[in-house]
Parts: sequence; C-alpha cells; structure tokens
Amino acid sequence: MLKKYLLLGFILPEMLISQIPTDYYSGTDGLSGYQLKTKLHNIISENNYNWHYDDLKTLYGQTDIDKYYDFDASNNTYLLDIYSNNPSGTTAYHYTLSNIISNANAEGLGWNREHMMPQSSFNSAYPMYSDLFFVIPTDARINQLRSNYPYGKAGSTVYYNFSNGSKQAANGTPNATYTGRVFEPIDEFKGDVARALLYFAVRYEGKLGGFNFSTNADPTKDQNPLDGTEEKAYENWYVAMLLNWHQSDPVSQREIDRNNAVYNLQKNRNPFIDHPEWVNMIWVQTPDTVAPSAPSQLLLERNSAYFVNLKWQANSETDILGYKIYQDGVLVGTSKTNSFSADHLSPSTSYNFTVKAYDNAYLESPQSNTLNVTTLDNDVFSKDLQIVKYLEGTGNNKAFEIANKTGHKVSLNGYKLYIQYKGTVYYFGEPFELEGDIDNNQSFVVINPNANFSCFSTSNAKFVTAAPSLTFSGSQYVDLSYKSATVDAIGIKGQDNTNANRSLYRKSEITNPTATFDINEWTSYATDYCQGLGVLGINDITNRNLDFNIYPNPVVSQLNVNGEISKAKSAKIYDLYGKLIKEINNPFVNQKSIDVQSLLPSTYILNIDGKSVKFIKK
Repeated sequence: MLKKYLLLGFILPEMLISQIPTDYYSGTDGLSGYQLKTKLHNIISENNYNWHYDDLKTLYGQTDIDKYYDFDASNNTYLLDIYSNNPSGTTAYHYTLSNIISNANAEGLGWNREHMMPQSSFNSAYPMYSDLFFVIPTDARINQLRSNYPYGKAGSTVYYNFSNGSKQAANGTPNATYTGRVFEPIDEFKGDVARALLYFAVRYEGKLGGFNFSTNADPTKDQNPLDGTEEKAYENWYVAMLLNWHQSDPVSQREIDRNNAVYNLQKNRNPFIDHPEWVNMIWVQTPDTVAPSAPSQLLLERNSAYFVNLKWQANSETDILGYKIYQDGVLVGTSKTNSFSADHLSPSTSYNFTVKAYDNAYLESPQSNTLNVTTLDNDVFSKDLQIVKYLEGTGNNKAFEIANKTGHKVSLNGYKLYIQYKGTVYYFGEPFELEGDIDNNQSFVVINPNANFSCFSTSNAKFVTAAPSLTFSGSQYVDLSYKSATVDAIGIKGQDNTNANRSLYRKSEITNPTATFDINEWTSYATDYCQGLGVLGINDITNRNLDFNIYPNPVVSQLNVNGEISKAKSAKIYDLYGKLIKEINNPFVNQKSIDVQSLLPSTYILNIDGKSVKFIKK
C-alpha cells in the first residue's frame, strides 16, 4: 500500500490544472461583491444535470476514488472519506463502493451519503438532495453523529473523537453566537468543506430565504447557520470561519480533479475551486452604516385579473442590493431591478403594495408610497403555468413541457413537481423544485437525464433531472404545485392511473391549468411520440390554430368573421393589457360580424371560445 501526499505547498504548479471550459465564466470580469455572486449563480445554475439520490452510489466511483492518500496502484478502488481519512498517519479503515450501509453503531462498518448542508435545511428536495458538490461519501457512524450540527472549531468539551482526529464537540469557533455542538473536520479538509458550503450559497441563491434557517429567539441555539438572506447566506460567525478555512487550506489537486469529474456529470462547476480569489471578492466587504432612502413613484405598470406589474424609481445609492415587495403588509418577493410582477392574485380584489430598498449591510429603507390596485374581473390570460405535454415512453423516456401563457414573466421559485407512489398507503416522493424565470408565451422542458427521444436532445431541456417526479411509469399521479397548492395534474390522486406508454398533448383550446385531471383535455399519442417537444404550440397568445378569420383588418365599424362559428358560445374583446372590453354570448346565431364602432382607435384581441386573433380599430 502506497501513501501519497498532495498537500498544496508540495504540488508542482503544472499539476494544478483545472479543465474550465472556454467562456464558462464569461461576464464576470469587473464584478465583485454580491453582484459577482449573482452572476456566478446564473452561470452554475443553468442547464444542470441532476441525478437521483440512488445514482450517487455508483457515481462516486467517478468522483471520489482516493488517488491521493491511500491507494493501491494495482487496485485503485478506495473511496476518499474526508471524515475518516488520515493523511498524516494510518487510516483506520477503507471502503469501496460496495460497502454502503444505512446506519452503524461504530466506525469502520460502512459508508453512506452525507449532506454537508443538512437535508433538513431544504426538506430533502431536489436538486439539492443529490448535488454531488456537497453530498459526499463518509463513514456511516460519523455521518450519524455529525447529525445536523454545523461545522465549527471544537471547544474544550469534546463529545466524540473520531479515528482521524475529527471531532464532535461544543462550539469553540471565535465570535460564534451559537453555543451548541459542532463537527470539526481535520485541517487537511477544512478548505474542502468551506468551498463546498460557499458553492451551496451561490448555487441556490434565490432559494435560500425559503430554506429552514433558524428563527430561534435565542441565538445560542441557532443550529442552522443560514441567515435567511440570498446574498450573504450565512451568519457572520460562520462566514468568518468558512473564509478562514478557505485561506488556511488552499485548493488541492484532489479538489480540482473532483470539480472536473462532477462537471462531467452535472454540467456545472464549483467556482471557488476554479477561482479561489473570488471568495474574498464576494464576502470581504465593508458596508456603510447609512440606510437607503425610500423608493419613490411606485406605479401600476399593468393590471390584470391574476397579476399586476409594478414599477418604481430606482434608488441612486450604489450599494443597493435589491428591493422587497410587500402585499397588504406581507413580504411577497424581492427584485434586483425596479420592477416586479405580483402574481397568484384573485380577480376583482383590492390590494395594497409597498416597496423597501435594502443595501449591502441589509439596512432597509423606509417604505415607498402605498399603491392600491383592484385587479380586473377577468382577462385573456391563463391564471397560472400549465403542463402542455406529458411523455411516458420506453425506459427513461420521461418528460414534461410546461408553458407560461399568463401574460407576464413568471419566477419559478416556489414551483415543484411531485409524484405519488403506492406502498402500503399512497405517499409522495421528494419533490423537484423549479428555479429561474420563464417569459410569457414561452415553455420549457423537464426531462430525465437518461431519456433518449428521437426528436429531442436532452441537452436542450431547461431542467434535466432524475428526481422521483421524472421517474413515473404512468400509474402514478404527478403534479405541478405552487407552494402548497396543486396548479396542474396528470392522473388522479390516491389511485392507480393508466397513463403508461403514451404521450399526452394538451388541446389548444384548453387555456388554463386544472388541479383535477380530465383526459378529455388531452390528445393521446403512441409511446415515445415527441414531435414538437420544446416548441410551444403557440408563439403568440393570439394565434391558436384558428378555424376562423376576420376582415377587414384594420376595421372601422363591422368586423366580419368567416369560418365554422355558428355554434360559438361567446366572443370577447380585450385590450392589450388583458382588460375585457366587450362580451357577446352566442354571437353568431343570426350574423357573422361584430359591431366594433364604439371602440376607441387601438389594437384589440378578439377571443372566440378560447381562440384569439388581434385586430386594429381605426
């Protein structure tokens, strides 16, 4: 057995080569602080491949084989366990991939998967649940005893000493407010831990405020170091510790190799392994102590039945991080720009909106003026996102296409895909959380990474995941939810369904999602059918495979309508903001025209039984 030490100070410079793809970090030049962090988030969260938790059992064979400390050149199969490996002495035990176990009452019995950021922080949801950058193989017993405790420097009271020198102890980290137990890894791997947790803070920016950070009134019991912010991410004492560990244990060849290996699997990278200097550029700041001024001129930019677009005068302070938007006094979102879409509203309802600015020190401004808005009675837009394609095919050929026909850009944070399994009772698997934004009249594909459709490349999907909700066989109920409410569904909850071996395409006249599945809303195709996947059936909300046409256009007084319209139930005219201007029931019983003489000159939308076209009134 040969022991190989690759401490950074003894590595030849040419060995420390990272295989960063050309232009991977394009757009980061000249950025610093949280602006750099947000840019890195945008880069490393785009087009990831997210694997199933069970896949890690074998994927570790590509990412975590020990070639650096304890290895046999003729049989290089040991996993590198940072909780038990002893670089400066004899490692007490070794594991291969086959030694995985679920629990243990002593060290050295087997390994399992350790979440360096405890999974309770994010309720075991994907993509976090199986992210290889912070889910690693470790000794099962040490994993259990590490529990959900944060990392930290061991104080004078030590509860457990482990075989390689790592400890579970009372917190002795300088300036820490938390006084409970912590887990301290050995010095050789402290930088590895720090860079993994800083990656977590960048990768999941935008979601961190929704994770289970502590709100305990007693800070000495705040076990979870997340602080609820999207930018700084961690409590001050924890940031200081991570930065110290990052500096004292620089990037090693092992981390570089692992970064490249994970990139090959997940298609994203840990930026702090590629560019260690970015850690201080982001988190070492000297914010001022002056709160920003109140945002001014909060205005209604667009009104609708289910959303309103707000806009205000941007603050002039250079240290502004963003704005907090309040709806009837309740925080409903943040924005890094001076605009925001407040959605999931109810028609014909009055709301009061205010905005506050916040800066690098998380000082908040006074609130803006209060804007009162009453939403419209109805409009032409869909009330929420809608599943428009469901594909259940051969093997891992599983995919959804989800469309935004709401009339505004939608933030995907808060949306989840769920699947219901049948055991002794029906139960739900871990959800897959969506993220990012989707523009109006656009759609996106969510697909299993092992799919092999003939007419769609997996790499073109917005979300590629082997989470449970993309492993359906057709008998399960699956749904798209927003927060705790079902938005749209395939199948019926609490029963075995019959959607195996077929592709379901939503009919064009179905303009709204429904929490209750109705097969009559769908056209069924053979298994593996995928024509048009990733291409929304409409490029414009006003052109839905029309079976009628209009003339003249522009029009002065009478708008003539040709086609199979005699049985049309309603004709509605909307302005371009979605406001209903005119409605006629059974409009074409005795005529094939609509009187528009009373309309003001403008552009309008004519909607006949869910199919729409634009026209101009002169």
